Amino acid sequence: MRHSSLTPVFVGLRTGLHVLLAALLALVVVQVLTRHDSTTWVALVLAALFALVYVLGARIAATTGTRRAAASALWVGALTLVWVALLWLVPEAAYLVFPLFFLYLHVLPGAAGPVAVVLATGVAVVALGLHGGFTVGGVIGPLVGAGVALLIGLGYRALAREAVEREALLAELVATRDRLAATQREQGVLAERSRLAREIHDTVAQGLSSIQMLLHAAEAADGERPGLEHIRLARATAAEGLADTRRFIRELAPPALDAGLGPALVRLGERWEREGMQVHVSVPPVDPALSMDAQTALLRVAQGALANVAQHAGASEVRVALTDLGGGARLVIADDGVGFDPEMVREGGGASDSFGLRAIAERVEQLGGDLVVDSAPGDGTTLTVTLEAAP
Repeated sequence: MRHSSLTPVFVGLRTGLHVLLAALLALVVVQVLTRHDSTTWVALVLAALFALVYVLGARIAATTGTRRAAASALWVGALTLVWVALLWLVPEAAYLVFPLFFLYLHVLPGAAGPVAVVLATGVAVVALGLHGGFTVGGVIGPLVGAGVALLIGLGYRALAREAVEREALLAELVATRDRLAATQREQGVLAERSRLAREIHDTVAQGLSSIQMLLHAAEAADGERPGLEHIRLARATAAEGLADTRRFIRELAPPALDAGLGPALVRLGERWEREGMQVHVSVPPVDPALSMDAQTALLRVAQGALANVAQHAGASEVRVALTDLGGGARLVIADDGVGFDPEMVREGGGASDSFGLRAIAERVEQLGGDLVVDSAPGDGTTLTVTLEAAP
């Protein structure tokens, strides 16, 4: 079993089971040795065989898959047969039924475990009755033991299910944390690249452009002045520096936004159409006046929303619309899919796309924008993002 906070509990229960069985088997051996009859050696051989078969169960527990289930069933069956043979000779072997109860409940799947407990209880009661006559204690004792074993076995199964669910939840939380960290790193890198691109554009590029214009004006003002060749060389050098600077700006900006936000959204829609999803993209002829951070955020929002639609919505048609608001922009993504309950997603109700929506909401919130999710089960989903232009 994988390690969890409940692992010590399981280890303690299994260790207690092993100790209990060893103690009861030792008691049976002592009873056999004190009798000194013709069946003594046969009983001792059966007791040793019982211990050997029980120890072999550790090898079976190391196997996996369907082989383990079949091998475990055969192991429990062989152990039961040896126990019945020992019980036929030694009535005290009926005590061994109690640890066998736990083996049945732990090894046998579904209802087979409780059924085996009931059958073993009946065998123990009948054996005790045949050896020493049917008494109240001989009947009540195995019944009480079976009841206690069933209660403990049910509790053990509940703990095991809780451990599995907790492990799955922890794995999901770790995966979500890793995805969020990767998204934050990506966003930080893009933001820094965008900042550098803006700084270079607003300082070096503007300065080189101004120098080039001034040199051009000086060259045009007096075409015969001394040192004109130096002015022309300086203007050519400034032009080359400006071209290099603009190339640096293009490389720092997100590659998908080389041609602008509108063409990037169109290319995104075409890519999803090649995947078999019908996407209609509507963009203005000129991109809204947004910062590179805002454009990148809107593109990432569209990418995440279309990915969610493809994975979870089951939509036949998706519409993506970018609108220039003058002082900002609005991006609307609407699908005709199965929809969902936004309240359940906000409350962490287990929606499979809740992480994608949280990532979109965090992007919009960091830029001071507004996100509206309009959806209902069976009515599709409309996601609206509104961002203001940076002052």
